[in-house]
Amino acid sequence: MFAATILTLFPAMFPGPLGQSLAGEALAKGLWSLEARDIREHGIGRHRAVDDTPAGGGLGMVMRADIVAASLDAAAPQDDPRPRLVMSPRGKPFSQGQAREWVAGPGLVILCPRFEGVDERIIEARGLIEVSIGDYVLSGGEIGALAILDACVRLIPGVMGKEASSQEESFEKGLLEYPHYTRPRKWEGRTIPEVLLSGDHAKIAAWRRAEAERITRERRPDLARATPGSSGARD
Repeated sequence: MFAATILTLFPAMFPGPLGQSLAGEALAKGLWSLEARDIREHGIGRHRAVDDTPAGGGLGMVMRADIVAASLDAAAPQDDPRPRLVMSPRGKPFSQGQAREWVAGPGLVILCPRFEGVDERIIEARGLIEVSIGDYVLSGGEIGALAILDACVRLIPGVMGKEASSQEESFEKGLLEYPHYTRPRKWEGRTIPEVLLSGDHAKIAAWRRAEAERITRERRPDLARATPGSSGARD
């Protein structure tokens, strides 16, 4: 079973949206598990402090290595086989391929920093994997952790109604997804493309592939160049 452990200063943020819809139903059925642990339980003093001023000066505060280590070691001992992530804007970009790799394993341990981040020594000492969900800065790692878990959980067998549908979504084949249509046939002067109403499955498949390639070329040329067999794959 895919087991997720979150280390955060705000455990009430979990499961959050993951407690709803298909992910929530799967959580209730025991198809995956989620534990949110409060880093402040290992804080210092009456106020359970977890941070201190940055060495060398500067703005903001930094989460202490000893506090984070105590929380991490209590939640995931050294023999825990799950990858240990730390959300960071300087981390490796998260991808659909990474989600598939992680969901095939035992689960994840995700550290959600706040303030200016965590002491570099905890990253080094515990072999944390720095992961980013995009080129922007959030108030903390919790939203990124939710995004990663959502991407993973929906790939667990039995979570989604039709597993085949997930194979045709954006990024699964290195392309953005083709356009979708449904009833009514005509809406505000716009009609469903005739090919989708033809019943010719080969033509429909070809149209969808062409549209996926077109959209990828226009919106994500980096993906188009990296996709073998795509008409957008050019040097």
